[in-house]
Amino acid sequence: MLDIITAANSWLNGIVWGPPFMILLVGTGVYLTIRLGFFQFLKLGHAWKHSFGQMFRGAGRQEPGAISPFQAVTSAMAATIGVGNIAGVATAIVLGGPGAIFWMWMVALVGMATKMAEATLGLKYRHIDADGRVSGGVFYYIENGLGERWKWLAVLYAFLAGLAAFGIGNMVQSNTLAQSVASGFGVPTWATGLALVGLVGAVTLGGISRIAVTAEKIVPIMAVAYLAGSLGILAIHLTEIPAALGMIVQHAFQGSAAVGGFAGASVAMAIRFGIARGIFSNEAGLGSASIVHAQARNQPFRQGFWGVWEVFIDTLVVCTMTALVILVTGVLGTVDEQGSVVTGAVLTSTAFSEGLPGLGGYIVLIAIVFFAYTTMLTWNFYGEKSWEYLFGRRVVLPYRLLFLVFVFLGAVGALELVWDVADTFNGLMAAPNLIALVLLGGVMAREKLDYFNQLRDKTEPVD
Repeated sequence: MLDIITAANSWLNGIVWGPPFMILLVGTGVYLTIRLGFFQFLKLGHAWKHSFGQMFRGAGRQEPGAISPFQAVTSAMAATIGVGNIAGVATAIVLGGPGAIFWMWMVALVGMATKMAEATLGLKYRHIDADGRVSGGVFYYIENGLGERWKWLAVLYAFLAGLAAFGIGNMVQSNTLAQSVASGFGVPTWATGLALVGLVGAVTLGGISRIAVTAEKIVPIMAVAYLAGSLGILAIHLTEIPAALGMIVQHAFQGSAAVGGFAGASVAMAIRFGIARGIFSNEAGLGSASIVHAQARNQPFRQGFWGVWEVFIDTLVVCTMTALVILVTGVLGTVDEQGSVVTGAVLTSTAFSEGLPGLGGYIVLIAIVFFAYTTMLTWNFYGEKSWEYLFGRRVVLPYRLLFLVFVFLGAVGALELVWDVADTFNGLMAAPNLIALVLLGGVMAREKLDYFNQLRDKTEPVD
């Protein structure tokens, strides 16, 4: 049975991640970048000033919503800064060669515009009911932005997003966490799975407010701690960084020859796995983050600024640090006791242990625990909101409970199949969102124009 599922997923994955989807994904980011006047490059400082920089100057005008803009972005980053930054980057390098990181950068640069649009449109077209409950996301900006005749696309997205949450935001996270704890401390995967069920349930059963408060406290600390460890290793290997960067660029266009245990990779593989792991990491194009950005007390276009920095920090900073640590420590191609090439979180852990003997491996292990945990919290919210759109409030509690079941199943499952199925569902759920973003590109252009007109006329509050 498992062989049949694996074969079926492999066939579907080849279609989902084929050239048409790659063109749609990257093309949407390029299109939005042009429609927004290259905002993420020319106005990056402005986006910082009116997002993270705003935190040091007071909150400004309060808009309706369930959580603060900072809580929205930390909740979104709780989902994006996950095992994709640790295991995903390592897998991309092993399967696509060092050149995969270059293509990860490229998709992130245009993905900054994509994520900006998702955050803006998610908030612009959100729904607030009579009780003050906020709902928003791709399904609402499809239905309310494109009209009733496109509702079938909203329904399709919501259904696929509800399913995808069990993969990218659940089983991949619990699987990687359980395998890492088993490797580091010898704890059985079933025991870790049971512990995760309790810890995830304690927060997710309390809804978005409890998730946001938890993410606001954990995400900044865990990100800074992981980056500090990475910077320590890179400082030791400072002279080797230029060669590592050169390797990334060179192999992006020439492919990678087989070296030691590393089997090598073609340019096509570098592009394929760079883009796939890039979207897995920063989620630009999936539309998932729009669900939590819609909860923010903010003005739509300004909420989009947080989306820009979300991708920048996730991929151009955190993923790059992981990649450089792997390359400068020379662990690519390491073979385990069974003769298999080391990949995933184990490869990253090996690199950190090599770079910081005695301490590095624990940094990765602790990071995986917190990254995976917070990712599961936010993705539970994404999934339940998606299916709430389809089936109403009655589905929320059953969905939360079913999510916990899959947390356990992921912890004791097979790593390779879990990753492959998650990749497939990522592509499936992204397609409806990317179509909607292209069709709503004109709305984004008007949002930008209105924002800067208000800023010029001093009708938009400046912090």
